[in-house]
Amino acid sequence: MDQGNTAFILVSAALVLLMTPGLAFFYGGMVKAKSVVSMMMLSFGSLGLIAVLWVLYGYAISFSNGGTESFLGIDGWFGIDTNFLGLTQQVKDSANPTEGGLFASGTSFPSLAFVAFQATFAIITVALISGAIADRAKFGAWMVFAGVWATIVYFPVANWVFNFTMVDGKMTDGGWIVYNLGVIDFAGGTAVHINAGAAGLALAIVLGKRFGFSKGINQPHNVPLTLLGVALLWFGWFGFNAGSAVAADGVASLAFINTIGAPAAAMLGWILVEKLKHGKATSIGAGSGAVAGLVAITPACASLDPVWALALGLVAGALCAMAIDLKFALGFDDSLDVVGIHLVGGFVGTLWIGFFGNGVGAAFGFGFHQLAMQALGAVAVLVYSFVLALVIGFLIEKTIGFRVKAEDEIAGIDTVVHGEDAYAFGADRG
Repeated sequence: MDQGNTAFILVSAALVLLMTPGLAFFYGGMVKAKSVVSMMMLSFGSLGLIAVLWVLYGYAISFSNGGTESFLGIDGWFGIDTNFLGLTQQVKDSANPTEGGLFASGTSFPSLAFVAFQATFAIITVALISGAIADRAKFGAWMVFAGVWATIVYFPVANWVFNFTMVDGKMTDGGWIVYNLGVIDFAGGTAVHINAGAAGLALAIVLGKRFGFSKGINQPHNVPLTLLGVALLWFGWFGFNAGSAVAADGVASLAFINTIGAPAAAMLGWILVEKLKHGKATSIGAGSGAVAGLVAITPACASLDPVWALALGLVAGALCAMAIDLKFALGFDDSLDVVGIHLVGGFVGTLWIGFFGNGVGAAFGFGFHQLAMQALGAVAVLVYSFVLALVIGFLIEKTIGFRVKAEDEIAGIDTVVHGEDAYAFGADRG
């Protein structure tokens, strides 16, 4: 057993787990002061629920055997009887590594290390969606949505993208997107960001616009809180991208440097657009630009030379800065720009591989086949996630209700939903 790689994967898992509280800060600072507790609880609620579901059956679905034999990963359900709750065999293997506790690719670390690492991906993906419904969602309804969406959307899509078997450096089986289409998605541009972005768009449609929705009316209540969230997200993203190499090697090093360069360039691209459009480069724009660059480099971090990663970041930052205005043009209230950053950024990064990816890019004479496969995989995830999220969201809205009462939304929903205020001032201070 390689203790170095085992430690690398476990530390990477801890870094990715930190991203969800980081996301809570990032989102929390951008809503109004009387909704910040509710906003942050959507992320923490996702952490609690999805971690439990992952242990119970999420891993069994996402990494079921025979990816090509199961379009939705459903064979993972039927594997539960021999692999109790998806994890019993991994526990046995990790306790007896000489009897098969190694990961299928041949790297020498316990299966449970990989199980833990992938759990954090499931958690953050669900939490990302919540930014589209800020200031107006019921916590209980969100938890129902999160559980159902993770079960029938994220876990199967993770099977399509992340579940594959390598033998002697060659993929011999896997989910249909990674194996049959040959899509390159190193750390989750499709399974995480396009998946979450499409679901966020669906929920924004289901819940409708906030009262008074218009450009500039909803300003961040706490900019430092948002920038703290950006810092935690960027820090954790090194585990997200470099950790996806599942080894402390040259691939992880390439992913690491690209996770520095791309978001830095994206930050510059975003604030340049702001300066040209509005005459000011804002701190929220800088933070959002960095996140847009992190999103875009996620699928491509091991496929690009660092210079092309910088170019990707610059383009993604500029495009996402322009894309956030789509909600005003098209009339959907994506509160915290999940669509503009994660859906658009995920698409840009996924398609960029088809143009500039090492050994596959059309710009280097390899034709457009890879670009076509990248586009097909991205669109498939978008449509699947959007349609099912729309159906789940409408069913919840028509039954238990997804949106809070109008008067509660106007007043701020923290006290009504959670019985707490984020800030206590003067006589209210304990």
